[in-house]
Amino acid sequence: MSESKETQIIDDIMEQIITKMIKPGEKLPSENRLANEYKVPRMTARKALATLEARGYIYSIHGKGRFLKKTSKPIQLHLTGNKSFTDKMIQTGYHLTTRNMYCSKIKYDQKIYETLQADETASIYKIGRLRIIDDEPIAIHQSFVDQANFPNIAQEGSEIISMFAYYRKLGYSEFRSKKSYLSVTYPTSYEQQLLSCNSMVPLIVVESDCIDVKTGKVLEYTKILYRSDKFKYDISVEESQ
Repeated sequence: MSESKETQIIDDIMEQIITKMIKPGEKLPSENRLANEYKVPRMTARKALATLEARGYIYSIHGKGRFLKKTSKPIQLHLTGNKSFTDKMIQTGYHLTTRNMYCSKIKYDQKIYETLQADETASIYKIGRLRIIDDEPIAIHQSFVDQANFPNIAQEGSEIISMFAYYRKLGYSEFRSKKSYLSVTYPTSYEQQLLSCNSMVPLIVVESDCIDVKTGKVLEYTKILYRSDKFKYDISVEESQ
C-alpha cells in the first residue's frame, strides 16, 4: 500500500512540474505536509522526494527543504545522418569541447570484431572522448578501430578529438552508416563520475558503424552514451544532399 502511495506522490508532483504549477526554484511541500495530505508515514513521503531528487528533478538544502531544479533547454540532436557529432553541434551553434580520455587495446569482443570484419587475432583499439557543452558533460563517445587499418592508432589515438577529422587527414572524405541501434541503460559508477549524474538518470545508447563510401571499408564501430536529460532527439530521416 505504501508503495502505491509513494508512486502517487511522485506522479502528482511530476504532474505539477510538467504543468508548471511548481516553478523552478520553488520550494516543494515538506515531508510532514505530504504525509498528512496523503495519509501515509513520513518515511513514505521522504522516499518519494528522494526518488525525485535521484532522478534529477529537485535538490535539497539542509535545514531549508527541497526545491525544483532549473532545467536547461535541451540540446537538439539528430540521431540519423552521416555527420559527426562535432559537426552537428557546431552547425547548431553549441559550444562543444571534447576531452580525450583514453586509447587502449581491448580484449576480444565478438560483436565489435564482427562489426569491424576483423579476425580474432586483430588488434582493436578503443578511443574514448568526453563531450562537454557549456561546461556540462553530456556524452561519452567510444570508437573501436582495427590497427590493421590504422597502423599508428596506438600512438595517435590518445590525441584524437574527432574521429572524422582523423579519417580525413588520412584521405577518407565521405562516410555512411549501415546499421544503427538504439537502447537505454543506466550509468555505472564510473560513468556517473564522468557525466556528473546519478544512477537514476537513464543513458541513451547509440551503436553504429562507420563506413568509407568510396571503398566500402568499415572504419569503426561506435558506441555513444548520451545523458537522456540533456537532449531532445530528432529521429527523422535527413534528406540527401
